[in-house]
Amino acid sequence: MPLDQKPVPAQPSADSGPDSGPELAPEQEPGQETGQETGPQTGQEPGQEPAEAWSIRQSGPWTHRDLAANGARFHIAELGSGPLVLLVHGWPEYWWAWRHQLTALAEAGYRAVALDLRGIGGSDRTPRGYDPGNLALDITGVIRSLGERRAHLVGHASGGTLAWVAAVMRPSVIQSLTVVSAAHPRDLRRALLTDRKQMAAFEHVLGFQRPWIPERRLVADDAALVGRYLDEWTGPTRIDGTAVHAYRQAIQIPSTAHCSIEPYRWLLRSMARPDGIQFARRMKKPITAPTLHVQGAADPVLLSHTALGGGEYVAAPYRWRLLPGVGHFPHEEAPEEFTAELLDWVGRHKD
Repeated sequence: MPLDQKPVPAQPSADSGPDSGPELAPEQEPGQETGQETGPQTGQEPGQEPAEAWSIRQSGPWTHRDLAANGARFHIAELGSGPLVLLVHGWPEYWWAWRHQLTALAEAGYRAVALDLRGIGGSDRTPRGYDPGNLALDITGVIRSLGERRAHLVGHASGGTLAWVAAVMRPSVIQSLTVVSAAHPRDLRRALLTDRKQMAAFEHVLGFQRPWIPERRLVADDAALVGRYLDEWTGPTRIDGTAVHAYRQAIQIPSTAHCSIEPYRWLLRSMARPDGIQFARRMKKPITAPTLHVQGAADPVLLSHTALGGGEYVAAPYRWRLLPGVGHFPHEEAPEEFTAELLDWVGRHKD
């Protein structure tokens, strides 16, 4: 059964191990349901009407389904028909981040698919497999499982990093690339080693390196910390309250907090290890997909000067778009402006 039920507040035990994720219920394996019937924390004020029951599979014009790829099960939301546009969320979001683009792309004649990454949303929580190489193969595997040979790939933040990686590892599968709020992995690596401002902006990632504690903090008080991140990382236009509530609920699904930050643990811990060095060398390979690179000028997480320069690795048409007054979530803060850029880009590279 899909793991798309209600979030269950963490009940960590004193002797839980670092790989189990403190939010897992006793005897629960990653990817399984808890069977609890307790409803989620709604976050509503006293006197308000009861909120509608929350679910990963929010209703809308799209269709929800699961499919198998790269040894795991993935949840997708799908709408429209035509050339495939695969949308990959960043942290701390899930497929719902692309609700504006799903409808716009479908109306423009595309098959729009929003994916929940491994360990997040309605997809499997596996005990391992959170390095960028394997996560990128998840993405290209989903494209194949959808019955398509190629796709326009769109990725935000950590999903944007994986989009860069997928374009290097499986170039024949990527028809065009749109990267949002994500530096090329080699640029990010360099910045985290040499740029004090970018290191400070990644303070939350540094905090994720501790065992147990980050997971507990993320789900505490109805995931209040996630709400604070979402508020602090935007520009003047905030993410709407309904979406913030949804992201806070999603991080509380058992084992999500642990699985969702594992890629960030790999990012820093691998820098001096052979696998991290080998990955950085592999990412020197030129990207052959036409690439649109979108960055919010007011992004406090991925600084614009860190993202600038991705075109150095693209041996194809490359467009850089810096959006004034926009923070870390251009697709949510300025959905019309971002969607117009995306539709123009994929329209130019349909064939």
